[in-house]
Amino acid sequence: MTPVAQARPGSAAPHRSTSGDARRHDLAAFLRSRRERIAPEQVGLPMTGRRRTPGLRREEVAQLAAVGVTWYTWLEQGRDIQVSTQVLDAVARALLLDPSERAHLFTLAGAEDPAPIQDCPSVTPSVRLVLDQLAPYPAVVLNARYDVLAYNAQYTGFVGRLDELPPEDRNLMWLAFTDSHFRQVLIDYRTERLGMVARFRAAMADHSAGPAWKTLLARVRKASPDFEEEWQRHEVMRPSNGIKRFQVPGVGLLRCEYTNFWLSPRLGTRIVSYTPLDEETRALMDKLPTSL
Repeated sequence: MTPVAQARPGSAAPHRSTSGDARRHDLAAFLRSRRERIAPEQVGLPMTGRRRTPGLRREEVAQLAAVGVTWYTWLEQGRDIQVSTQVLDAVARALLLDPSERAHLFTLAGAEDPAPIQDCPSVTPSVRLVLDQLAPYPAVVLNARYDVLAYNAQYTGFVGRLDELPPEDRNLMWLAFTDSHFRQVLIDYRTERLGMVARFRAAMADHSAGPAWKTLLARVRKASPDFEEEWQRHEVMRPSNGIKRFQVPGVGLLRCEYTNFWLSPRLGTRIVSYTPLDEETRALMDKLPTSL
């Protein structure tokens, strides 16, 4: 298996684009983080000699993926080289990537569709009608960046009066890592927001040079050391359904199952509904706000 490279050792690769530079930088960091977490015995390699760094060596990854050591080193250094889907598949298997990590690798390497389908650009009247019809269950429209685009009255029990916040603060990632009503009522916020960071990183691979994405990332990194620590872990995750618990003042403990309803062909804009997990929660949801 022979990769195709566009640069020679010692030669300067031509400048392509800010987006390409950002992707290669993220790809290099992601590969290093995945390599360093794997012990040699996990992939059938003997433990020989003392290791200065954790995990596998670059030459070991190259051996497992059946690619050249120099080429893999260039890839992990963020060099501008072309990568075939066959080689990416081999690297993914060598690094024991799970489905979310594998998808993230292909996105960062530019192996996705070069003309991706755009997300739903706005909230239509029919979407707003669906939100209202979901009452008494809380529901919200989010994009991949966790911006809150629309919501019904009951959802304010979870996030407070968003209309009183500056537009740039109406974002669940921001609310989860700063002092907010959302963080106060979300019982398991410390663990819940780890998944949020992983999903945000996976989504950002498609938007690494987008001004809105970069601005939000810079704001949260500056505001929250906890976010910065988790961001450096390079974990990625696909969106999924699950369970959340909220302790809402004046209402009580709500155990909710949340479900994503996608509004576009890609995993971007979606309605998220919160339905009761038990009869106690079902009764308490009638106490949530009924008007915005």
